[in-house]
Amino acid sequence: MLRLLFWLACALVLLASSVASAAIVEHSFHVKNLTVRRLCTEQVVTAVNGSLPGPTLRVQEGDTLKVHVFNKSPYNMTIHWHGVFQLLSAWADGPNMVTQCPIPPGGKYTYQFKLLKQEGTLWWHAHVSWLRATVHGALIIRPGSGHPYPFPKPDKEVPILFGEWWNANVVDVENQALASGAAPNISDAFTINGLPGDLYPCSQNRIFKLKVQRGKTYLLRIINAALNNELFFKIANHNMTVVAVDAGYTVPYVTGVIVIGPGQTVDALLAADQEVGSYYMAANAYASAAGALFDNTTTRGVVVYEGAPSSATPIMPLMPAFNDTPTANKFFTNITGLAGGPHWVPVPRQIDEHMFVTVGLGISICPTCSNGTRISASMNNFSFVSPTTLSMLQAFFFNVSGIYTPDFPDTPPIKFDYTNASINALNPSLLITPKSTSVKVLKYNSTVEMVLQNTAILGVENHPMHLHGFNFHVLAQGFGNYDPVKDPKKFNLVNPQTRNTIGVPVGGWAVIRFRANNPGVWFMHCHLDVHLPWGLATAFVVENGPTADSTLPPPPADLPQC
Repeated sequence: MLRLLFWLACALVLLASSVASAAIVEHSFHVKNLTVRRLCTEQVVTAVNGSLPGPTLRVQEGDTLKVHVFNKSPYNMTIHWHGVFQLLSAWADGPNMVTQCPIPPGGKYTYQFKLLKQEGTLWWHAHVSWLRATVHGALIIRPGSGHPYPFPKPDKEVPILFGEWWNANVVDVENQALASGAAPNISDAFTINGLPGDLYPCSQNRIFKLKVQRGKTYLLRIINAALNNELFFKIANHNMTVVAVDAGYTVPYVTGVIVIGPGQTVDALLAADQEVGSYYMAANAYASAAGALFDNTTTRGVVVYEGAPSSATPIMPLMPAFNDTPTANKFFTNITGLAGGPHWVPVPRQIDEHMFVTVGLGISICPTCSNGTRISASMNNFSFVSPTTLSMLQAFFFNVSGIYTPDFPDTPPIKFDYTNASINALNPSLLITPKSTSVKVLKYNSTVEMVLQNTAILGVENHPMHLHGFNFHVLAQGFGNYDPVKDPKKFNLVNPQTRNTIGVPVGGWAVIRFRANNPGVWFMHCHLDVHLPWGLATAFVVENGPTADSTLPPPPADLPQC
């Protein structure tokens, strides 16, 4: 009896501690025009609270985040909380016309959701047009009270946000491309925490500086907020130890270079263990699409040791070649998940839904474009078009027909030699990608295994594919056409990395697996913003479960209407 009372008392203490540690963290986002000077020119951009990047949000696992968004910009606006599960809070996910109609100019909306069963580095960004180029910021979820990191506690944590800069209005850049049917203009610079660095014109003093003390360790919370470029990142004479990706802990992985796609995050420990001095950190493009134009510039910051002479010239790291796919592949495939660590979810073994999905570029008919066609993109030859009258989540909840069709195919409508560019070029029928708003419907708690297969039709490149609402296990990835007999033998079912954004290798494939245990409508799309308006997307409609705690609640009263 005494033992029972003891354990009951312990349970009550733990429960009280858990309740006490949870908090409501409240912020206000004022989205409006901001005039900033970069690269010798002044440019009006859309920004949050007058800063670029926007504010860093810091919460603990278990907290409720409440963000009041006041749209004082001239554009429609939504905010997506990239990587947040949104368990039973799909109304707060944010993708335009998928889970909500946009907040109109002069309007407001409050996003409210709990941060449950995840911790690490995520981020938030606009999910309308190209506005996330300047409307973005870090979202850091620390462990709850009494729960340490599964690695030595760092002396300091530092957000590192990579971005892209245009000497133009980014909405105009996108609209010009859509009107012409061609690819948009490339960016003029990359940035680190909003600063381009000293290799760009008029930017000698616009450089991010990280001051460190020798012997101390720094947790770099790295976010790729660039619109259209995967990036290589290095710090001269320093290795980094990756301890998490996409807010999922990893087996510590020591590397001299980090490769990070748009939408992805990497947590890496930096030990200040070199001679006192100054060392450049640098990032430039990993450009996997042969022959395509890309921003070939380099952004730099500097790591400055305490006591380093101010006159010291920083050391520059040797960067990989822009098309160094072997280095990128080594980084992406060497990361493994921390099995048994905080919030680790074992790989589900029983598969309910098998999907084989091609991702790539083609063309669609465009009577108003200069040559009668425009670049298009598709998944299983379906090129996604957003609805215009009602969000897909509203259509799901209120059972409104005509907004989307539940016919996204499990396999490509045409089987072909997916990565053989020379043969595919002789088959013009593969080029045309019909437009639709097509979704895949899933039973609650079903398990999905998806092969994402790159295609070589109109070019070939690495596609960073992002899934809203879930993390997935990355079982394997490789080059060429996926082999359903040989390649499953390579699956890591023990400790694969978990992600919300996967770079499907250039001319290759990746296999992911997840459990659909969150009712709602969940967008899946390429996180290259050049590809999203072209239609490289689909959505999963996850049906309600059998109980109240597996049923999507009604929308909030202030949900914007179309």
